[in-house]
Amino acid sequence: MNLNLRLALLHHSPHVTRRLLRKWLRKDRELASALQMSISDLATYLQIPIERASKIHHHIHHPNIMKKVDIFLSNYQFIPFYDPLFPPLLKTIPDPPVVLYALGDPHLMHTSKSLSVIGTRTPSKEAFSSMTYILSPIIHNGYTVVSGMAKGVDQYAHRLAIRQKGRTIAVLGSGFEHIYPRNDIALYQELAKEHLIISEYPPDQAPRKYHFPERNRLISGLTPSTFVVEARVRSGSLITVDQALEQGRNVYAMPGRPGSPTSEGCHQMINDGAKLVHQASDMLSEWSEKFE
Repeated sequence: MNLNLRLALLHHSPHVTRRLLRKWLRKDRELASALQMSISDLATYLQIPIERASKIHHHIHHPNIMKKVDIFLSNYQFIPFYDPLFPPLLKTIPDPPVVLYALGDPHLMHTSKSLSVIGTRTPSKEAFSSMTYILSPIIHNGYTVVSGMAKGVDQYAHRLAIRQKGRTIAVLGSGFEHIYPRNDIALYQELAKEHLIISEYPPDQAPRKYHFPERNRLISGLTPSTFVVEARVRSGSLITVDQALEQGRNVYAMPGRPGSPTSEGCHQMINDGAKLVHQASDMLSEWSEKFE
């Protein structure tokens, strides 16, 4: 059994967290001991309760689980942190993923010219025309658009990149066998074929509420800058902004109509120091010295 399969087996276990997996890898980079230890040895080795060690041991030795994980590695691209295809920017964030599953072109994660686009699932009527006006020149300048394939701003950002002959990456909060949301399967299929979809969750992992804040740290972490189109004061977009700032990324915000609930989050961010964006040049001018 090779390292990828050993890592995938452990990563698939619901009782092996990222923190525990990183601890395991620090002790044994090759995970050579993973399938050799008894339950009691495993508990001692990892300093975990015997009940948890028993559940992990049972999981990684179950023949059906082994077969399932082997199929995953055949059907999807498996990109562990030590693989050259693993995106360098994600290695620098707090709590980086240990592995990624991918469909499409993983080289898109290695472009220096990229922008995360986030916003509300219920945008205003003006949002899409404003996004087209601001983002089209950025896409034409060769920037890859990264978003989360959620309804509203995310899906429009992906569609806009496709329509403008650009490139785009979708980051899911679930495994590939539980696509969420399911309102635009055609978009998912096009992204998988012509662009890139990634997830840090095993393919059979259904979406959970806590996955989406976790997913958001990857959206912001994949790019040097994050652009917020519309957001409410209490929203997942603002969680992503906090993560972007923690990661040392640039944050930009589009002002909206006064009094609109979906404008309040962006206006608060601008008051707090995010750069106000009226047009593409407000971002491109800051990036030109670095990328042009």
